[in-house]
Amino acid sequence: MPINKNIENIKKVVLAYSGGLDTSVILKWLQDEYNCEVVTFTADLGQGEEIEPAREKAESLGIKEIYIEDLREEFVRDYVFPMFRSNAVYEGTYLLGTSIARPLIAKRQIEIAREVGADAVSHGATGKGNDQVRFELGYYALNSDIKVIAPWREWDLDSRTKLIDYAQKHQIQVPKDKEGEAPYSTDANLLHISYEGKVLEDPWVEPNESMFTRSVSPEKAPNKPTTMEINFKDGDPIAINGVNLSPANFLAHLNEVAGANGIGRIDIVENRFVGMKSRGVYETPGGTVLLSARRAIESLVLDKGALHLKDEIMPRYAELIYNGLWFSPEREMLQKAIDKSQENVTGTVRLKLYKGNVIILGRKSPFSLYDEDIATFEADTVYDQRDAEGFIKLNALRLRLARKVSK
Repeated sequence: MPINKNIENIKKVVLAYSGGLDTSVILKWLQDEYNCEVVTFTADLGQGEEIEPAREKAESLGIKEIYIEDLREEFVRDYVFPMFRSNAVYEGTYLLGTSIARPLIAKRQIEIAREVGADAVSHGATGKGNDQVRFELGYYALNSDIKVIAPWREWDLDSRTKLIDYAQKHQIQVPKDKEGEAPYSTDANLLHISYEGKVLEDPWVEPNESMFTRSVSPEKAPNKPTTMEINFKDGDPIAINGVNLSPANFLAHLNEVAGANGIGRIDIVENRFVGMKSRGVYETPGGTVLLSARRAIESLVLDKGALHLKDEIMPRYAELIYNGLWFSPEREMLQKAIDKSQENVTGTVRLKLYKGNVIILGRKSPFSLYDEDIATFEADTVYDQRDAEGFIKLNALRLRLARKVSK
């Protein structure tokens, strides 16, 4: 019988299903423990793997209703790009690759549940992580009455070893890594891929080079740099080297070029929403380049006050996404302010990619606030340098008064 007595009598549940070990075990467990019909939903967010095998696995476990959807364009257009308009970075390093994928998956699960008449949804996030919060806050924001089954908070499969034993007992295929072992815990989409677990649980141990899949090491990157131009319109990138690309195709191409130049690897210890620290290694090649390019074009076109205010609200915005509050009123309110700031973020940035580095070479925009006649160190007729004396004295007034009092 289900451990969670608050959600008994479940007849149909929509499971966020990747086809991997965890969710395949969950699928079988839901059938056995809840004796309910399971509908699987597999989202193609650009994880870089074939998703059709998920259909075969689901069918082999007796699933009749199987949803497999290509959401790559929606993911980048409606989630990744709006987030990047804020230049969001969590705790100074993390580009929120996993965080930003959860709202879209949750949204489609709720929509599918409505379509098929399901009374519950389920996910494969553990009871220690952030994703359980992100999924479930999304569910409840979109359907306040939905029932949620979180197997990792219910079952006794409380270790990777027990999970593998359960899978083998029920003839569920256990994937292997390059060394023939159970792989790292990973999450991938078009923006990034993460690695956790195994030796990475010790923050002193260096990641094994064979683990990485989206980038070469900077040492093995080409000796010749790659130069490119990125075009922006209203805050979003639209073209590379003059070739217009859809949002998903833009990010996919940028990933390929940046990864080949050793760009986008980070190794961090982050503070999870649930209170613990965790060590993770991430590859975000295209996103790393995009962030640098965006800041370059914004430096040219945004007013000082608007630019500084954006930088002030960014940590709060990033934390909202990290904590799973994409559908919250405060995130939507901040998004409107951020989007307003992007009306003139149009132009071109020229960059050089070289051995893990993103180097800005130039930027231009029809809305540039940069004025060479004013900024020049040569003689000019538009700026009276004597005006600075009064400006400095006014700003120094409180400092001079404080010094007098202190004496």
